Amino acid sequence: MASSPAPSPPKSNGSRPESPLDGEGHQLTIRALVTTKDAGIIIGKGGANVAEIRAVTGVKAGVSKVVPGVHERVLSVSGSVEGVAHAFQMIIKQLLSATPSSPSIPVTPPSTHTSIRLLISHNLMGTVIGRSGLKIKAIQDASGARMVASKDMLPQSTERVVEVQGTAEGIGKAVEEIGRCLLEDWDRGVGTVLYHPTPEHQDRGGPGSRRNTYTGGSGSRRGTIDEGRRGSVGGLAGSPPPPDAAQTANFRTQNISIPSDMVGCIIGRSGTKITEIRRLSGSKISIAKAPHDETGERMFTIVGTPEANEKALFLLYNQLEMEKKRRVGREEHEEQ
Repeated sequence: MASSPAPSPPKSNGSRPESPLDGEGHQLTIRALVTTKDAGIIIGKGGANVAEIRAVTGVKAGVSKVVPGVHERVLSVSGSVEGVAHAFQMIIKQLLSATPSSPSIPVTPPSTHTSIRLLISHNLMGTVIGRSGLKIKAIQDASGARMVASKDMLPQSTERVVEVQGTAEGIGKAVEEIGRCLLEDWDRGVGTVLYHPTPEHQDRGGPGSRRNTYTGGSGSRRGTIDEGRRGSVGGLAGSPPPPDAAQTANFRTQNISIPSDMVGCIIGRSGTKITEIRRLSGSKISIAKAPHDETGERMFTIVGTPEANEKALFLLYNQLEMEKKRRVGREEHEEQ
């Protein structure tokens, strides 16, 4: 199968978002999950289809490399809001027109409806959905497309799936409206941990699976520690030594939102787990005492070097994944 080089995802550095913006002007990057088969159609023979998309819309477009045992790839499209929307419209038309027809079966009119699974930063979902769902409803009304937002983050990432269903024109319009939302609130996308399909994720059912996932409850846990009371002369036990001036100049600040009922599992008994994450990463991590908006989520602020922050994010989301598995296992046991 032909392969197209995908744009290299920018590394987390805390000063610019990994998704959906590249930080230059009004350039937008929207990623989507596609099957390996659809990826081949998007690329086209000898890369002809993706080359046409780039030429017509002026975007940068590519599909991630094939990974053995993985049946999904990530499509990345970068450019102006209008260019990205036009590119997705062209891609949908390509996928619809490529539907094979068997000569032994009577010819039926080709379907005009399909869907695409967009990858949206968890921290930006509130921007797309809006208060009481008003924004997502407005996008659906304006585009004629239907949108279904997943409640869970994808494994080892802070991205969630928004499935957009409709005609090529409707999906293109919806992508344009979503892109404008993301541009308006781009700073909340800072620190996004991008999703990369792996064989392990496929074994667990992939992003479409409803098993091994956890939907945060509405109530937040009380009694979590107050981060402001944990300081002491000389710093926390086991914390890294104070950074020198050169390191401090390279420090970045990143904010991520965590469901309130998951905060306790990250802090741990008497703060043991968050202390360990601080020690291993070298980043300073503070936790808001109260939810920051109507979603009921708590803000985690991470301060450190780009490398330290990246490690802190990895450790934090590893802890979340472990807690999700534990809760799903408990729920399955109770159902038996």
